[in-house]
Amino acid sequence: MEDEKEKPIFPRFDFTAGEVLLIDKPYKWTSFDVVGKIRNALKPLKLKVGHAGTLDPLATGLLIVCTGKRTKTIDELQAQEKEYIGTFTLGATTPSYDLETIPDSFFDITNLTEQDLLRASLTFVGAIEQYPPVHSAVKMQGERLYEKARRGESVELKPRRVTIYEFELTRIALPEVNFRVVCSKGTYIRSLAHDFGKAVGAGAYLSELRRTRSGNFHVRDAWNVLELSDHIRSLKEQGLLINDEGEHS
Repeated sequence: MEDEKEKPIFPRFDFTAGEVLLIDKPYKWTSFDVVGKIRNALKPLKLKVGHAGTLDPLATGLLIVCTGKRTKTIDELQAQEKEYIGTFTLGATTPSYDLETIPDSFFDITNLTEQDLLRASLTFVGAIEQYPPVHSAVKMQGERLYEKARRGESVELKPRRVTIYEFELTRIALPEVNFRVVCSKGTYIRSLAHDFGKAVGAGAYLSELRRTRSGNFHVRDAWNVLELSDHIRSLKEQGLLINDEGEHS
């Protein structure tokens, strides 16, 4: 699921005044890994760097990173609707609802039809309640749920209300189903995969995920994080960055 894109060209940045950087997060990188890479490229400038909307390590796609004074807009950016494309694999479930853990239950899907799947998808459009995965970064009593899950502790999850604006199945080739979804902040696509499996009377887990859009920002306009890091260092060497005092570095 590759996106055709033209790499943005910026002659220089003003990171202190604030930049909104669009990054195409690589597979198996954490969102914090991306922030750390940008922060290291900016040294010795001491600037705030943060991201607007976490992506799981196994997901790829658009990650918005803010620097300097633009970090104050992170909450606003996080609140925007998101678009994802990806793949559900039917016929099994995993504890994490994705490929972070191995399948632990299996189901017969030989009688599932395309109409069964399409009908089920319609039931998820609109305001719904979903439970976050046990293997998630949601905090409970000051600790991430995945930390409790890794210790084998049971936790009582609370549902959260989210909105699915669009949900379409773009390819059906069982056991795989490709999809596109537009949703509100806080939606767990892993939970959507798990719940979709329940709705069709079989298991399902998320086997691929890519964030393509957040608000008006699109992944086709995003940087490769390594290329951006090198670009920042190059600008720094040329004295085209602006330091904390508003002067060129």
